[in-house]
Amino acid sequence: MYPRISDLFKDYLGFELPFPIYSFGLMLALAILTAAWLMGRELDRMYRQGRVGGVRVPVDDEKGRKRGRTREASPSVLVGTLAIIAAVGGIVGSKVFHILENLDQFALDPMGMIFSSGGLTFYGGLIVAGVSIAWYIRKKGLAVGAFADAVAPGLMIGYGIGRIGCHLAGDGDWGIAADIAAKPDWLPMWLWAESYPNAIIGAPPQPVYPTSIYEFLMAAAIFGILWAARKHPFLNGWLFSLYLVFNGVERYLIEQIRVNNMLDFFLFRATQAEVIAVLTVLAGIAGLVYTSRQRREDAPSPADTSPEAEPAAAGSS
Repeated sequence: MYPRISDLFKDYLGFELPFPIYSFGLMLALAILTAAWLMGRELDRMYRQGRVGGVRVPVDDEKGRKRGRTREASPSVLVGTLAIIAAVGGIVGSKVFHILENLDQFALDPMGMIFSSGGLTFYGGLIVAGVSIAWYIRKKGLAVGAFADAVAPGLMIGYGIGRIGCHLAGDGDWGIAADIAAKPDWLPMWLWAESYPNAIIGAPPQPVYPTSIYEFLMAAAIFGILWAARKHPFLNGWLFSLYLVFNGVERYLIEQIRVNNMLDFFLFRATQAEVIAVLTVLAGIAGLVYTSRQRREDAPSPADTSPEAEPAAAGSS
């Protein structure tokens, strides 16, 4: 494992960078940039189709000075601001939820846990960042559902990229002890069991399932599905609802072989992520039911796009 990418350059290329580059930070930045780029691309497409409204941006005069004039532009111009909100809200939310999940450790060393580079819970970041972005979009007078659809594919692949950062850093987001004897012969050992010798929190006592890799693979597959379905004809929010279902199912499944703290929830014990994953799936199903009841006004009807309808349309005057 390489908690610092700069060490990889030293081991394989023979030279040492003058400054350290940390794997998790690099992959987190790449995840945010990838999600932001995909979101901007989708917003441009949706703006051209009339699914999202434009925003007013200032226009400079010939000398580069702003004279109070504005023009309408695609809401993709807001992506940079949204990325900053997502980064700040995501880090704050993920840290808060991690603390809530580990209150006993927080009581022993509050400042150490707050300012440590590890200890980030994805769902906490998703919730806080999502609420913050929704507030900002509403403030701009834009449709939250359409923006949610635009960000869904990028959010999924961004999550997968971030998990590669967890894997390289060895930050504890790994699975339970791997059953080496049960490994299929055709599967490489690195995909079944990993020892994380250079993990930033210390190596596990025995090889474990590399759940971060599994999550990246599942995230990539879900991204492909969401990207293929992004031109759906249903009400705004349908694609994001589908994302919630897939995200919740993926996380609930991975929790079954992932090391995590068990908490007491009334009559049952579960991990924080399992409970939120179930709620996420239920919210996604409710969203799919609501947004699937009718098609968008701007979406073409099946009759308009069917092959049988084309000759009649071509021959009409």
